[in-house]
Amino acid sequence: MSTVIYGILEEEKERNLEMQEIYQNEINSLPKGSIISRQIGKGKNTYYYLNYRDGIKPISKYLGNDKELITETRKKIKKRKHLEGIVKRLKLEYKQISKIVKE
Repeated sequence: MSTVIYGILEEEKERNLEMQEIYQNEINSLPKGSIISRQIGKGKNTYYYLNYRDGIKPISKYLGNDKELITETRKKIKKRKHLEGIVKRLKLEYKQISKIVKE
């Protein structure tokens, strides 16, 4: 393989690792899990909770019924899932580049 191509692949491999780290840091700052609603008292009062797992332990964090907070939390969860997809693709790309560089 040409040294120029090899150099480009090595740079891409480094860039890929940097991007994985940047996205992973952002993912770690965003909430995980999903939002569920619970009705208290014949459907008059609806309260929302953020449910997720900490290892094997289920966690239910009370959000209340603040529409703005719930909407913002939903956006953050959606962004987290999107970023997790990007990181997954980056890891696959890194694996492929690593195989090519070793050859």
